[in-house]
Amino acid sequence: MGFIEALLLALALCVDTLVVSATTAFKDKMPWRRGVLMALILGFCQFTFPLLGAVIGDVARAFIEAVDHWVAFGLLAFIGGKMIVDGIRGEEGEEQKKVVVGRRSLIATYFLLGVATSIDGLAVGIGLGLDQPMSTVLWVVAVVCVVTFVVSIIGIFLGKRNIMFPSVRPTSSPVLSS
Repeated sequence: MGFIEALLLALALCVDTLVVSATTAFKDKMPWRRGVLMALILGFCQFTFPLLGAVIGDVARAFIEAVDHWVAFGLLAFIGGKMIVDGIRGEEGEEQKKVVVGRRSLIATYFLLGVATSIDGLAVGIGLGLDQPMSTVLWVVAVVCVVTFVVSIIGIFLGKRNIMFPSVRPTSSPVLSS
């Protein structure tokens, strides 16, 4: 796998981190220190999950070599189907609450966001582990990590500047007005 393919894979994997970082920065008006912390955690998760998937794929290669393409297809179909179902259901009916969080719960929240945005990386990692040697997987995963960090910083910048949502103003009140 060449650098261009690794870069395109990294960009595909971190699109959701762009959206998460931009909306979080927009909603919370986060300071840059918290934004960098969030970008580091998102990058770490995007490094860890594909690497974990690659290890699983490498170990499983001997057992499922005859059906590896179907396993990768099944994982990606499941994740894609789940995303479609979640998109159709939406989040209507949930009340918006303003929650004051401490540093520990803030880091835990960022890790949960990192896990949520990295699940697709696990499936991609399994496919990489089945198909590529681990030396290739390591540098591809490093590219994914760096690109995710940079894209997250860009998302935070866009969210802080309100570039992505120009017609929407963040509410200062936790209660929805009628």
